[in-house]
Amino acid sequence: DQAPASNPNVDFVATINGASEVPANASTATGSATASFNKDTKILTLDMTYTGLTATNMHIHKGPVGVSGGVLYGIASAPFSSPVHYMSPALTANQEDSLMNNLYYLNIHSAAFPGGEIRGQLLKK
Repeated sequence: DQAPASNPNVDFVATINGASEVPANASTATGSATASFNKDTKILTLDMTYTGLTATNMHIHKGPVGVSGGVLYGIASAPFSSPVHYMSPALTANQEDSLMNNLYYLNIHSAAFPGGEIRGQLLKK
């Protein structure tokens, strides 16, 4: 008898809003995302929706809640529209460790908030 294959996927969710930005802002735009990381392929797959803003850019950044961090990946290219589907390159061991420790966040930028209008931390489910 073989043991059942373990599920290689780790799931994440994010609630995306202006209150999560650093510094927080009063934007009424909102979004949400689900993501799945495959521990075998090391690829992160992301599905995100948002409303209430015209995006000028969107990224995955590294940083804990309440801290701004550097850009890891551009999520999409212009023209930006919702919904967004993104697949990362294979993550390194260090990047995987950061992801598993909830250190990645999504940031959607706009002309009104070039540093980021709405943000959401990718949190392990």
